[in-house]
Amino acid sequence: MGGLVLRAEEWTDAPPAVAFSLFGAGQGAGWVFDALCDHVAVGSAVTMRAPIAGSGGDGVDIIGRITTVRPDREIEIAHDQPWRGRITLRFTADRAGTRVRLFAELDESGLEWLLRRRGYPTARGRSPNPRLGLLTTKSGPGSLFAAAVDNLALLAIEEINAEGGVRGRPVELLVGDDATNPATGVAEAQRLVDAGCKTIMVSTTSATFAAVARALASADVLVVQTLMNEGGGRGRLCLQLGERHEDQLAAGVKPLMRMAGGRRWFLAGNDYCWPRSTHAAARRFLPRAGARVVGERLAEFGTRDYSPLIDEIRCSGADIILSTFVGADSAAFERQCHAMGLRDQCLTLAPAMDESTLLRIGEAASRGLFGVSGYIEQLPTDGNAGLLARYRAKFGRWAPPVSSLSVSVFEAIQLWWYAVRRVGAGDPKRISEAMRPGVFELPRGTVRLGDDGRVDQQIYLTAANGAALELVSAP
Repeated sequence: MGGLVLRAEEWTDAPPAVAFSLFGAGQGAGWVFDALCDHVAVGSAVTMRAPIAGSGGDGVDIIGRITTVRPDREIEIAHDQPWRGRITLRFTADRAGTRVRLFAELDESGLEWLLRRRGYPTARGRSPNPRLGLLTTKSGPGSLFAAAVDNLALLAIEEINAEGGVRGRPVELLVGDDATNPATGVAEAQRLVDAGCKTIMVSTTSATFAAVARALASADVLVVQTLMNEGGGRGRLCLQLGERHEDQLAAGVKPLMRMAGGRRWFLAGNDYCWPRSTHAAARRFLPRAGARVVGERLAEFGTRDYSPLIDEIRCSGADIILSTFVGADSAAFERQCHAMGLRDQCLTLAPAMDESTLLRIGEAASRGLFGVSGYIEQLPTDGNAGLLARYRAKFGRWAPPVSSLSVSVFEAIQLWWYAVRRVGAGDPKRISEAMRPGVFELPRGTVRLGDDGRVDQQIYLTAANGAALELVSAP
């Protein structure tokens, strides 16, 4: 960790014990850096907004977990988004109130992120070493689902370099942040290309991936969408891995209707291409499964109040919600569904639900919530056990959980490395051709990649149990 420490502070007229007790209380009482957490205890998930100088806008959204609590005096938080570091909060008596001081450690990647956020160029010069680009979501509503992406990408690259790299040269990983915004993603992808990346792994919303794929269509660059998607990419330099919504619906719809004892579905999610495409697939699939769609609604990213939507779902008589919200919006929607009592009426199937988001939803609000994907952290495969052991050994106990959305980056880099060992890292077309077709043993198990780029894999229906997803039935 670098030696640079940034500082911010807030003052309240409450005494230290009261100020400390209200930390993380959310709307109405979350005046201490807009912090939100269910319990001020070691291991609890925390999201907060730090008004760090130079961050621009309203501050920096921090996603982490509490590692140390000294009652009424100090809280320490380890975080991985938007950079890897540690936050220390100190509560001290001051002028008949409390001064809350925040100290944030900043490493090289954090400094680069802050500079880019302020519009300063941080492009690195060319390198004789091969470079792999990673476009992910380190800020904005989608940052929850990307919490472990950087860690897993770094682990994959370190393991490649431990094998000797590409013909004796280490692979360099360059990371961009789309800020949950397609235009920002395009600019960041172009920065990675300008820095010499011939392949870019894209772990973002499909809206960003689609924009990047269009922008780089004429460039000699392989663009790989690593996580679940709706398909539709074109060309040999556009590869979409991950789960497809048709397969997820086929694995989840009928079992969930049996558990719910009902067949009425309400479709709700964010307003961009993946939810719209998933809803279209659901409208085709559900009637064939004997189900009925009783309502549908899309909401913009960053929506704060879901009560009108929740009232509409309640009035529809729905038995099951198909939720295509992602990241912070998914967490906010599920918490409000619980608070308004909707969980007593409906189960929820959320194809994009992952363990990092579940950690922010909380145990109480996660009851009756189901996911469907090709991987969960508790998947009992030998490859997964080894990966988790290496991940925790490197990043520690409080690193964000591994999920389908994040492990997909590790696995995509493994597929890329399989091809690069055969053809080298300099020709994207040859890399793309060498990746498919093929059969691969990955942490999630056996995966078959067709010549058309379609992934054949086991899909699991899972149920939320506290901060974990568990298999509903054995494969």
